[in-house]
Amino acid sequence: MPEGDSIWRAAAELHKALAGQTLVSSDFRVPRFATLNLAGWTVSEVVPRGKHLLMRLLEPTEASPVATGPAGDAGSAYASPAEAGSAAASPAEAGWEAAARPRRALTIHSHLKMEGSWQVYAPGGRWRKPGHTARCVLRTATADVVGFSLGILEVIPTPDESRVVGHLGPDLLGPGWDAEEAVRRLRAAPDTPIGVALLDQRNLAGIGNIYRCEACFLAGVHPASPVSAVKDLAAMLTEAKGLLEANLGPGRRMTRGTAFPGVRGIPRSGFWVYGREHQPCLRCGTPIRRGLLGPASGLEDRTIYFCPKCQPGP
Repeated sequence: MPEGDSIWRAAAELHKALAGQTLVSSDFRVPRFATLNLAGWTVSEVVPRGKHLLMRLLEPTEASPVATGPAGDAGSAYASPAEAGSAAASPAEAGWEAAARPRRALTIHSHLKMEGSWQVYAPGGRWRKPGHTARCVLRTATADVVGFSLGILEVIPTPDESRVVGHLGPDLLGPGWDAEEAVRRLRAAPDTPIGVALLDQRNLAGIGNIYRCEACFLAGVHPASPVSAVKDLAAMLTEAKGLLEANLGPGRRMTRGTAFPGVRGIPRSGFWVYGREHQPCLRCGTPIRRGLLGPASGLEDRTIYFCPKCQPGP
Protein backbone atom coordinates (compact mmCIF):
# COMPACT_ATOMS: atom_id res chain seq x y z
CA MET A 1 0.00 0.00 0.00
CA PRO A 2 1.38 3.46 -0.89
CA GLU A 3 2.77 5.49 1.99
CA GLY A 4 2.38 9.17 2.69
CA ASP A 5 5.41 10.22 0.65
CA SER A 6 4.21 8.47 -2.52
CA ILE A 7 0.74 10.03 -2.15
CA TRP A 8 2.38 13.45 -1.72
CA ARG A 9 4.37 12.95 -4.94
CA ALA A 10 1.27 11.76 -6.81
CA ALA A 11 -0.66 14.83 -5.67
CA ALA A 12 2.16 17.12 -6.78
CA GLU A 13 2.23 15.52 -10.25
CA LEU A 14 -1.55 15.70 -10.60
CA HIS A 15 -1.66 19.30 -9.38
CA LYS A 16 0.97 20.30 -11.94
CA ALA A 17 -1.03 18.66 -14.75
CA LEU A 18 -4.53 19.74 -13.71
CA ALA A 19 -4.56 22.87 -11.55
CA GLY A 20 -6.18 25.76 -13.41
CA GLN A 21 -7.21 23.51 -16.29
CA THR A 22 -10.78 23.07 -17.54
CA LEU A 23 -11.96 19.53 -18.11
CA VAL A 24 -12.80 18.76 -21.73
CA SER A 25 -14.38 15.48 -20.67
CA SER A 26 -14.67 13.13 -17.72
CA ASP A 27 -15.31 9.39 -17.68
CA PHE A 28 -16.08 7.69 -14.37
CA ARG A 29 -15.99 3.93 -14.82
CA VAL A 30 -17.73 3.00 -11.61
CA PRO A 31 -21.48 2.36 -11.53
CA ARG A 32 -22.45 5.10 -9.08
CA PHE A 33 -20.87 7.89 -11.12
CA ALA A 34 -21.01 6.40 -14.62
CA THR A 35 -23.31 9.17 -15.90
CA LEU A 36 -21.56 12.05 -14.15
CA ASN A 37 -20.26 14.64 -16.61
CA LEU A 38 -17.80 17.25 -15.33
CA ALA A 39 -16.92 18.75 -18.72
CA GLY A 40 -16.46 22.49 -18.32
CA TRP A 41 -15.49 22.28 -14.64
CA THR A 42 -12.11 23.69 -13.61
CA VAL A 43 -9.64 21.89 -11.37
CA SER A 44 -8.59 24.31 -8.65
CA GLU A 45 -6.08 22.07 -6.85
CA VAL A 46 -5.05 18.53 -5.99
CA VAL A 47 -4.04 17.93 -2.38
CA PRO A 48 -2.98 14.88 -0.35
CA ARG A 49 -4.46 14.05 3.02
CA GLY A 50 -2.64 11.15 4.59
CA LYS A 51 -3.09 8.36 2.04
CA HIS A 52 -6.08 10.06 0.38
CA LEU A 53 -6.10 12.25 -2.74
CA LEU A 54 -8.53 15.16 -3.10
CA MET A 55 -9.07 16.75 -6.52
CA ARG A 56 -11.07 19.93 -6.05
CA LEU A 57 -13.11 21.38 -8.90
CA LEU A 58 -15.22 24.51 -9.47
CA GLU A 59 -18.29 24.70 -11.70
CA PRO A 60 -18.20 26.73 -14.92
CA THR A 61 -18.52 30.49 -14.49
CA GLU A 62 -20.87 30.96 -17.44
CA ALA A 63 -24.60 30.44 -17.11
CA SER A 64 -24.77 26.82 -18.20
CA PRO A 65 -26.17 23.63 -16.67
CA VAL A 66 -24.14 22.33 -13.77
CA ALA A 67 -22.47 18.94 -13.82
CA THR A 68 -24.98 16.28 -14.79
CA GLY A 69 -25.28 12.83 -13.37
CA PRO A 70 -27.48 10.53 -11.32
CA ALA A 71 -29.56 12.73 -9.02
CA GLY A 72 -28.40 12.63 -5.42
CA ASP A 73 -24.99 11.00 -5.92
CA ALA A 74 -23.17 14.13 -4.87
CA GLY A 75 -25.91 15.65 -2.80
CA SER A 76 -26.94 19.09 -3.98
CA ALA A 77 -23.63 19.73 -5.69
CA TYR A 78 -24.97 18.89 -9.13
CA ALA A 79 -28.28 18.37 -10.84
CA SER A 80 -29.68 15.56 -12.92
CA PRO A 81 -30.16 16.18 -16.66
CA ALA A 82 -33.87 16.74 -16.08
CA GLU A 83 -33.22 19.21 -13.29
CA ALA A 84 -30.57 21.03 -15.28
CA GLY A 85 -32.85 21.43 -18.26
CA SER A 86 -36.00 22.47 -16.40
CA ALA A 87 -35.00 26.07 -15.68
CA ALA A 88 -37.14 28.56 -17.56
CA ALA A 89 -35.12 31.66 -16.77
CA SER A 90 -33.95 33.88 -19.62
CA PRO A 91 -30.21 33.97 -20.45
CA ALA A 92 -29.94 37.35 -18.76
CA GLU A 93 -31.68 36.08 -15.63
CA ALA A 94 -29.58 32.93 -15.62
CA GLY A 95 -26.41 34.99 -15.92
CA TRP A 96 -27.45 37.20 -12.99
CA GLU A 97 -28.23 34.15 -10.85
CA ALA A 98 -24.88 32.55 -11.68
CA ALA A 99 -23.04 35.73 -10.73
CA ALA A 100 -25.05 36.19 -7.53
CA ARG A 101 -24.09 32.90 -5.92
CA PRO A 102 -20.65 31.40 -5.23
CA ARG A 103 -19.38 28.77 -7.64
CA ARG A 104 -20.23 25.28 -6.50
CA ALA A 105 -17.38 22.95 -5.74
CA LEU A 106 -16.92 19.20 -6.03
CA THR A 107 -14.11 16.93 -4.89
CA ILE A 108 -12.98 13.74 -6.60
CA HIS A 109 -11.87 11.64 -3.65
CA SER A 110 -9.66 8.61 -4.25
CA HIS A 111 -7.59 6.12 -2.28
CA LEU A 112 -5.09 3.91 -4.05
CA LYS A 113 -5.29 0.97 -1.61
CA MET A 114 -2.84 -1.77 -2.71
CA GLU A 115 -2.88 -1.61 -6.51
CA GLY A 116 -4.11 1.84 -7.50
CA SER A 117 -2.28 4.63 -9.32
CA TRP A 118 -2.89 7.88 -11.17
CA GLN A 119 -0.94 8.50 -14.36
CA VAL A 120 -0.56 11.59 -16.55
CA TYR A 121 -0.31 11.33 -20.35
CA ALA A 122 -0.09 13.71 -23.27
CA PRO A 123 -3.50 14.14 -24.94
CA GLY A 124 -4.29 10.89 -26.76
CA GLY A 125 -1.19 9.19 -25.34
CA ARG A 126 -1.05 5.43 -25.08
CA TRP A 127 -1.74 4.11 -21.60
CA ARG A 128 0.85 2.02 -19.81
CA LYS A 129 -1.77 -0.04 -17.98
CA PRO A 130 -4.67 -2.15 -19.33
CA GLY A 131 -7.73 -0.13 -20.25
CA HIS A 132 -10.06 -2.40 -18.30
CA THR A 133 -8.36 -1.32 -15.05
CA ALA A 134 -9.10 2.38 -15.65
CA ARG A 135 -11.63 3.77 -13.17
CA CYS A 136 -11.49 7.47 -14.02
CA VAL A 137 -10.37 9.38 -17.11
CA LEU A 138 -10.06 13.18 -16.98
CA ARG A 139 -9.13 15.07 -20.13
CA THR A 140 -7.99 18.67 -20.51
CA ALA A 141 -6.54 20.50 -23.50
CA THR A 142 -3.03 19.65 -22.30
CA ALA A 143 -3.21 16.26 -20.58
CA ASP A 144 -5.07 13.01 -20.08
CA VAL A 145 -5.15 11.88 -16.44
CA VAL A 146 -6.15 8.29 -15.73
CA GLY A 147 -6.80 6.56 -12.41
CA PHE A 148 -6.17 2.80 -12.52
CA SER A 149 -7.40 0.17 -10.04
CA LEU A 150 -8.44 2.80 -7.51
CA GLY A 151 -9.53 1.32 -4.19
CA ILE A 152 -11.90 4.21 -3.52
CA LEU A 153 -13.36 6.61 -6.07
CA GLU A 154 -16.21 8.97 -5.32
CA VAL A 155 -17.35 12.51 -6.05
CA ILE A 156 -18.60 14.60 -3.14
CA PRO A 157 -19.38 18.25 -2.46
CA THR A 158 -16.14 19.87 -1.36
CA PRO A 159 -17.69 21.19 1.88
CA ASP A 160 -18.35 17.53 2.79
CA GLU A 161 -14.70 16.41 2.63
CA SER A 162 -14.64 15.93 6.39
CA ARG A 163 -17.00 12.99 5.85
CA VAL A 164 -14.22 11.02 4.14
CA VAL A 165 -11.04 12.38 5.75
CA GLY A 166 -12.27 13.96 8.98
CA HIS A 167 -11.44 10.82 10.96
CA LEU A 168 -7.74 11.07 10.13
CA GLY A 169 -5.19 12.11 12.71
CA PRO A 170 -2.55 14.82 12.16
CA ASP A 171 -0.88 14.48 8.77
CA LEU A 172 2.90 14.00 9.00
CA LEU A 173 3.33 15.74 5.64
CA GLY A 174 0.52 18.25 5.99
CA PRO A 175 0.85 21.98 6.69
CA GLY A 176 -1.10 21.54 9.91
CA TRP A 177 1.05 18.79 11.42
CA ASP A 178 0.43 18.70 15.18
CA ALA A 179 2.94 16.48 16.96
CA GLU A 180 1.38 17.03 20.39
CA GLU A 181 -2.03 15.88 19.16
CA ALA A 182 -0.53 12.82 17.48
CA VAL A 183 1.26 11.87 20.71
CA ARG A 184 -1.96 12.41 22.68
CA ARG A 185 -3.88 10.07 20.38
CA LEU A 186 -1.21 7.40 20.60
CA ARG A 187 -1.08 7.58 24.39
CA ALA A 188 -4.86 7.24 24.60
CA ALA A 189 -4.39 3.48 24.03
CA PRO A 190 -1.19 2.68 25.96
CA ASP A 191 -1.55 -1.11 25.68
CA THR A 192 -1.82 -1.12 21.86
CA PRO A 193 1.34 -2.39 20.11
CA ILE A 194 3.23 0.62 18.79
CA GLY A 195 3.48 -1.05 15.37
CA VAL A 196 -0.32 -1.26 15.23
CA ALA A 197 -0.85 2.25 16.58
CA LEU A 198 1.45 3.81 13.97
CA LEU A 199 -0.56 2.28 11.13
CA ASP A 200 -3.87 3.46 12.56
CA GLN A 201 -4.54 6.55 10.45
CA ARG A 202 -6.86 7.87 13.16
CA ASN A 203 -3.79 8.48 15.31
CA LEU A 204 -1.61 10.07 12.65
CA ALA A 205 -1.83 10.00 8.88
CA GLY A 206 0.84 8.99 6.40
CA ILE A 207 2.79 6.10 7.90
CA GLY A 208 2.67 2.74 6.11
CA ASN A 209 4.37 -0.57 6.74
CA ILE A 210 7.84 0.45 5.54
CA TYR A 211 8.04 3.53 7.73
CA ARG A 212 6.59 1.84 10.81
CA CYS A 213 9.30 -0.84 10.63
CA GLU A 214 12.05 1.71 10.10
CA ALA A 215 10.75 4.10 12.78
CA CYS A 216 10.53 1.30 15.34
CA PHE A 217 14.09 0.22 14.58
CA LEU A 218 15.47 3.74 14.88
CA ALA A 219 13.67 4.11 18.21
CA GLY A 220 15.03 0.76 19.44
CA VAL A 221 11.52 -0.53 20.04
CA HIS A 222 10.04 -3.86 18.96
CA PRO A 223 6.89 -3.22 16.86
CA ALA A 224 4.88 -5.47 19.18
CA SER A 225 5.84 -3.48 22.27
CA PRO A 226 2.99 -1.43 23.77
CA VAL A 227 2.81 2.30 23.17
CA SER A 228 3.59 2.80 26.86
CA ALA A 229 7.02 1.20 26.34
CA VAL A 230 8.18 3.92 23.95
CA LYS A 231 10.30 6.28 26.03
CA ASP A 232 10.01 9.30 23.71
CA LEU A 233 7.04 9.19 21.33
CA ALA A 234 7.62 12.76 20.17
CA ALA A 235 11.19 11.94 19.08
CA MET A 236 9.98 8.81 17.31
CA LEU A 237 7.44 10.81 15.31
CA THR A 238 10.00 13.51 14.51
CA GLU A 239 12.26 10.83 13.08
CA ALA A 240 9.42 9.28 11.06
CA LYS A 241 8.50 12.71 9.72
CA GLY A 242 12.10 13.29 8.68
CA LEU A 243 12.19 9.99 6.80
CA LEU A 244 9.00 10.82 4.91
CA GLU A 245 10.16 14.32 4.03
CA ALA A 246 13.52 13.05 2.79
CA ASN A 247 11.68 10.87 0.26
CA LEU A 248 9.47 13.52 -1.32
CA GLY A 249 11.79 14.02 -4.28
CA PRO A 250 12.44 11.75 -7.24
CA GLY A 251 14.44 8.57 -6.96
CA ARG A 252 14.38 5.37 -4.98
CA ARG A 253 12.94 5.44 -1.47
CA MET A 254 15.55 5.01 1.27
CA THR A 255 15.67 5.46 5.01
CA ARG A 256 19.38 5.52 5.70
CA GLY A 257 22.11 7.62 4.23
CA THR A 258 23.46 11.17 4.35
CA ALA A 259 20.29 12.84 3.04
CA PHE A 260 18.38 12.77 6.31
CA PRO A 261 18.94 15.82 8.53
CA GLY A 262 18.14 14.96 12.12
CA VAL A 263 17.90 11.24 11.37
CA ARG A 264 20.57 8.80 12.50
CA GLY A 265 22.12 7.09 9.49
CA ILE A 266 25.19 5.87 7.69
CA PRO A 267 26.31 6.83 4.16
CA ARG A 268 24.63 3.95 2.35
CA SER A 269 21.30 3.64 0.57
CA GLY A 270 18.38 1.34 1.32
CA PHE A 271 16.53 0.33 4.47
CA TRP A 272 17.63 -0.49 7.99
CA VAL A 273 15.40 -3.54 8.48
CA TYR A 274 12.50 -3.55 6.00
CA GLY A 275 12.77 -6.41 3.50
CA ARG A 276 16.12 -7.54 4.99
CA GLU A 277 15.16 -10.85 6.63
CA HIS A 278 18.24 -13.00 7.48
CA GLN A 279 20.61 -10.15 6.53
CA PRO A 280 22.86 -8.77 9.31
CA CYS A 281 21.65 -5.81 11.32
CA LEU A 282 23.58 -2.73 10.26
CA ARG A 283 24.21 -1.84 13.88
CA CYS A 284 24.95 -5.10 15.69
CA GLY A 285 25.23 -7.79 12.98
CA THR A 286 22.37 -9.94 14.31
CA PRO A 287 20.24 -11.43 11.49
CA ILE A 288 17.07 -9.43 10.85
CA ARG A 289 13.87 -11.33 11.53
CA ARG A 290 10.43 -11.17 9.96
CA GLY A 291 7.06 -11.64 11.65
CA LEU A 292 3.40 -10.68 11.51
CA LEU A 293 1.65 -7.98 13.50
CA GLY A 294 -1.84 -6.53 13.39
CA PRO A 295 -4.87 -5.61 15.48
CA ALA A 296 -6.13 -8.06 18.07
CA SER A 297 -8.80 -9.23 15.60
CA GLY A 298 -6.06 -10.81 13.49
CA LEU A 299 -7.84 -9.69 10.32
CA GLU A 300 -5.20 -7.18 9.18
CA ASP A 301 -1.85 -8.76 10.02
CA ARG A 302 1.04 -7.15 8.17
CA THR A 303 4.67 -8.19 7.85
CA ILE A 304 7.15 -6.62 10.26
CA TYR A 305 10.96 -6.64 10.19
CA PHE A 306 13.08 -6.12 13.28
CA CYS A 307 16.44 -6.82 14.93
CA PRO A 308 15.95 -9.15 17.92
CA LYS A 309 18.95 -7.64 19.70
CA CYS A 310 18.45 -3.93 19.02
CA GLN A 311 14.68 -4.32 19.44
CA PRO A 312 14.06 -6.92 22.14
CA GLY A 313 10.54 -8.30 22.20
CA PRO A 314 7.96 -7.28 24.79
